[in-house]
Amino acid sequence: MMRQSTVNRVLLALAGLVLLGGGLLVLVGGFDLYRRWHLSPPDGWPLATPHAVLLSAEDRTRWTDEAWWWPVVIATLVVIVLLALWWLSAQLRRTRPGRMPIGGTAPADGVELHDHALSDAIATEARRLPGVQRAKVRMVGRVRRPQARITLTLTPDSEPGPVLWALCHGPLERARQSTGWTQLPAQARLRIATHKPQRVE
Repeated sequence: MMRQSTVNRVLLALAGLVLLGGGLLVLVGGFDLYRRWHLSPPDGWPLATPHAVLLSAEDRTRWTDEAWWWPVVIATLVVIVLLALWWLSAQLRRTRPGRMPIGGTAPADGVELHDHALSDAIATEARRLPGVQRAKVRMVGRVRRPQARITLTLTPDSEPGPVLWALCHGPLERARQSTGWTQLPAQARLRIATHKPQRVE
């Protein structure tokens, strides 16, 4: 399942490509660059001259007398609106837990912990583990069911098994105990730091 940020990038990239292509098409035809550069656009190519229109009057009214035309137009517009509303609701949904209750108490009565503070604490301890060069932690999920996504960059001579064991029984276990949670699901992604090229004489 793609994350929300990935979906946003894909949608923005597609929208940008469509707008860029349409803008270039309008500019090339509007400035009459085909004639100036001695280019021959393909037959039926839209906006090939400054006075050309994208849709002629005949094209705009070709199907209006057909019984299926308006239902198809309305259904298409409804689908577009529903997709836009779905995308908007996806943006408004929180993908991070934000302020999380400590010890299972209600947020109004107990102490709250910000997700950034917990992720920074786990990352700081993870960087001190043997074989770990860099560590990045991000809390995701809901307030009542937070999850930790951890990205570790290991030194070239380290072994993933011992590092994962130390991570589970070290920073993650201490985070779970300090917050009073019964569990703290985590997803770890391991990377190996690349060697810098060495000059051999």
